[in-house]
Amino acid sequence: MEDFDQRKIKILRIINRFNLGGITYNVSYLSAYLPENYDTKLIGGPHEKSETSSLFIPNELGLQPELILEMQRIINPFQDYFAYKKIKRIIKEFKPDIVHTHASKAGFIGRLAAFHTDVPIVIHTFHGHVFSGYFSKFKTLIIKSLERYLAKKSTAIVAISNLQKDEICFVHKVANYSKTVVIPLGFDLRRFTENKVEKRHNFRKHFNLQENEIAVGIIGRLAPIKNHKLFIDAINALSGKTNKKIKALIIGDGETKVALMHYVGDSTIIEFTGWIKEVDVALNGLDIVCLSSNNEGTPVSLIEAQAAGKFIVSTNVGGIQDILHPKCGLLSSINDLTAYTKNLLNAVENFETYQEQAKLASAEVLQKFSYSRLCDDMDKLYKQLLKKSV
Repeated sequence: MEDFDQRKIKILRIINRFNLGGITYNVSYLSAYLPENYDTKLIGGPHEKSETSSLFIPNELGLQPELILEMQRIINPFQDYFAYKKIKRIIKEFKPDIVHTHASKAGFIGRLAAFHTDVPIVIHTFHGHVFSGYFSKFKTLIIKSLERYLAKKSTAIVAISNLQKDEICFVHKVANYSKTVVIPLGFDLRRFTENKVEKRHNFRKHFNLQENEIAVGIIGRLAPIKNHKLFIDAINALSGKTNKKIKALIIGDGETKVALMHYVGDSTIIEFTGWIKEVDVALNGLDIVCLSSNNEGTPVSLIEAQAAGKFIVSTNVGGIQDILHPKCGLLSSINDLTAYTKNLLNAVENFETYQEQAKLASAEVLQKFSYSRLCDDMDKLYKQLLKKSV
């Protein structure tokens, strides 16, 4: 049997687009830190105008990704076809042993290109899914049908949490349970534990935060599915219910920014910061981290928040229950303003107690979501599949 620990293994890794977010970190660590006998080529679409580019992440790791300019977020048959043709050409030139796609658009175009060029191993990772909250019922049915076809032809499917595996296999029925492997995300989380005092001072000075102010932050793309209005309504509902001084920071950018700014109006306690690349600085400056989404995969912002020792208030969506340490946060149902506000008020009123609990739990999070563990898990999966294919 061939020794896959010794011979060169070529991986073509395909991402939707290089916009700032957890997926770029994940694919970059996999591309940079797998064992030396892997040769990985990383490709993906460009970020949109309303987003911040994440190309600095792979570049800092010495990677040189190739941009597929035709691969856009929106469905465009003309552009998608040319993206497909370009990926087919790359496959024929690079001759990968494995094509590994990440997220929906890359998974659709990339896997079709891999199937039609006879790549021996084709893997897809669901970082989230678009089976609820994104499209009409008719469009969702079509997307599910396509995903079932792609999953059936794929060698393996990767889910990033046990809850997500149950969702895609049993709730939405788009993948076979025995073919689906759970591999949690992995990151270099050390920066969230280093120079914490200095980072906190710099962040709070920049945003004029007083030490007696509790800084409540929400980090992520400004898009309808993220439901920032729930967060804004909960912040406004705290008025008159607590004597604590609160400042709310909405960190990120996107298509709903203008509408959300109008929704906030002339509030003096809610501020939009735009994207902050040094998210480790932001998290060390914040006191409580929130998420209000209607749908998620495994939110990277909450993993990073726990690594920084921050308490969390979130809606209970996607794989959040799988990543949230029991001492690190409070969860409520989707769009339940009463419960969400109650949890946020609880976190504010008992801030000191919850802060100490979250600090104690951060060590477990650092271990569970390290990039070295991610690379070990993926290395084992790749070699297991390659051995089966011989």
